[in-house]
Amino acid sequence: MKIAIVGTGYVGLVTGACFAEMGTEVVCVDVNAQKIENLKQGMIPIYEPGLEKMVHRNQKAGRLHFTTDLTDCLNEVDILFSAVGTPPDEDGSADLKYVLEVARTVGQHMTKHLLVVTKSTVPVGTALKVRQTIQEELDKRGVDIAFDVASNPEFLKEGAAIKDFMSPDRVVVGVESERAKELMTRLYRPFLLNNFRVIFMDVPSAEMTKYAANAMLATRISFMNDIANLCEIVGADVNMVRKGIGSDARIGNRFLYAGCGYGGSCFPKDIKALIKTAKTNGYTMRILEAVEEVNEEQKSILFRKLQEYYQGDLKGKRIALWGLAFKPETDDMREAPSLVLIDKLLAAGCDVSVYDPVAMEETRRRLGDSVRYAQDIYDAVVDVDALLLVTEWKEFRLPSWQVVKKLMNTPLILDGRNIYDIKELEEYGFVYHCIGR
Repeated sequence: MKIAIVGTGYVGLVTGACFAEMGTEVVCVDVNAQKIENLKQGMIPIYEPGLEKMVHRNQKAGRLHFTTDLTDCLNEVDILFSAVGTPPDEDGSADLKYVLEVARTVGQHMTKHLLVVTKSTVPVGTALKVRQTIQEELDKRGVDIAFDVASNPEFLKEGAAIKDFMSPDRVVVGVESERAKELMTRLYRPFLLNNFRVIFMDVPSAEMTKYAANAMLATRISFMNDIANLCEIVGADVNMVRKGIGSDARIGNRFLYAGCGYGGSCFPKDIKALIKTAKTNGYTMRILEAVEEVNEEQKSILFRKLQEYYQGDLKGKRIALWGLAFKPETDDMREAPSLVLIDKLLAAGCDVSVYDPVAMEETRRRLGDSVRYAQDIYDAVVDVDALLLVTEWKEFRLPSWQVVKKLMNTPLILDGRNIYDIKELEEYGFVYHCIGR
């Protein structure tokens, strides 16, 4: 079987590499000529553990190819995955222009049956628009070619995407015909050897499943952050509360960690899109509106704690940030809490030094020279008045606290991810504050 994947962003590249790893011949397509040329030369545009080696291995084996011309491979493939971007529009809705552009190209050039699968996260009803767009182009050509549309949303976690794809909790596939179901079953058959579930359903339900899953996870995060903030007020410990409620089988212990807010390419965008979809259909997602509001406020919690410690006088203070990416094991800075925090620190007149194991280049692209880029964790804290832990990278877990304290002007640590032990840091002579304790 040969497939094409349009879009070589995070989802498209991981999907293409993993399908190729399982023996499928894959052509990855992108309109960005420089990106495609870089990929042909083995240069990977994103950081994801294990991805670079997998791409190189399958290129060398002749199973993974890159091109800028969709029409060149369109009629050689059985399945086309659309994995192009769906950025939020000004009103919060998902912008489908790239998705529909792919559909138009398909309708203009296809000559045989094709299964067009949407991999991007899209609102309910998008597959219908894709079908209508392809059919309109076929009608303009005056040809009658059968085709199918399907939805196969991704559930990849950045930093663990390869493992998630190769050993997923489940694969959700929305189809509208037996022919489409048979093709998707053939494609995923190698994965079935690992006994994971492929859940077939109708297309609108598959489209909704992706949004509902992300909405639930985001809700759990904002719920725990709300609980954490109340814990501080009443003198409770959110870590104990998390253990207490997480032991309930009806709740479980995943996504119950308090912190300084979520970010990334999925949760913020998808929550906005789902809220907008509801409004378009005359309904209000009251819980998700609160989830979004809590998260936006939570991104400022470390700044508020710093203000409180210095009684509102932050001008001239030197502040260090450990962690910039929205989560560990990625260089993704989209909607990262660190960006909100840095913006507030700079506006308050602080000098900011930052360090992240992989996101420094992306941060520099976004922020220029407005902050100081440290060489390592210790360089970041030289002569600073506070250290703010924003992203819980493993290398931040066990630093030499004696060295850190010696380098800092003021031994103040604000832990935005609750990864440190209060008693240990107090024994080293630090003033330590975290979330919800």
